[in-house]
Amino acid sequence: MDLKQTMIDTLGIKIEELTEERVVATMPVDERTRQPFGLLHGGASVALAETVASIGTYNLVDQETEGCAGLEINANHIRSKKDGIVTAIATPLHKGKTTMVWDIKIVDEEDRLICVSRCTMAVLKLR
Repeated sequence: MDLKQTMIDTLGIKIEELTEERVVATMPVDERTRQPFGLLHGGASVALAETVASIGTYNLVDQETEGCAGLEINANHIRSKKDGIVTAIATPLHKGKTTMVWDIKIVDEEDRLICVSRCTMAVLKLR
């Protein structure tokens, strides 16, 4: 999977861990991910959350015949952040044949909760 020239690359998201039970990714809080008031943009947090859910789902499907796409996502922004790094930790709540549901927690360097999200992914038949 080539992540170059995608939103993932643009936002500086880096996949740190990928297993069947967990996806971990980091994202900088900088000029690419801040809103005009200098805080981490909620949309950047949601993009990070959907990224880990998407990559986690893709890791679990038959990549020869299936793909995936976000079906629904919600997020609660708990704490603001001005700079540094945030880390998303995604775990699957449901691994079905047509949908998967992921729980995502985004934390700062001190493991303080920044955002909590739940993302439902559609599993798509490609052929």
